[in-house]
Amino acid sequence: MVKKYHRAFGVYGIITIDNQLVVIKKNGGPYINRFDLPGGSLEDGESLCKAIVREIKEETGLNAVNFEQLGVTSFKYPWRYERFEFNQHICVFYKINKFDGDLVSQAAQFSGQDSLGAELLSLTDLTSKNSSPLVLKAKEYLQNGGIFKTNDQVFKTWKVLDQPVF
Repeated sequence: MVKKYHRAFGVYGIITIDNQLVVIKKNGGPYINRFDLPGGSLEDGESLCKAIVREIKEETGLNAVNFEQLGVTSFKYPWRYERFEFNQHICVFYKINKFDGDLVSQAAQFSGQDSLGAELLSLTDLTSKNSSPLVLKAKEYLQNGGIFKTNDQVFKTWKVLDQPVF
């Protein structure tokens, strides 16, 4: 049997404040009701750099001023979506080195917005039970002294949560 994969592509930012990670409260897709990294898909013709700045602003209220690309990886897992049975989420990760503005606990809502708002959480509070694979990758990066591993991850199972963890 041939596996049919939906492919999603996006840019995501790792932002820390006082040794805590900025996460969003996800309101859509396979990570709904979990903590996720700020970021998302590119708009038509948009560059990676413009997309990361826009997505962080929309989802967290913060303005990314200085950032660097860490690498690209993907996460594969079972997820029924349209005619697909699996998802491959291809992610470009950025470390946000400098930013300004204020973190918003409630994000503006509009068509396509899948963030309810942002919050700061300690790394110990972020687990596979409440976080997306992207958050866990950011946690690994921060705990490993800033070494970003680009190995793809395959999950044999993936549970979409019915109730929010936040």
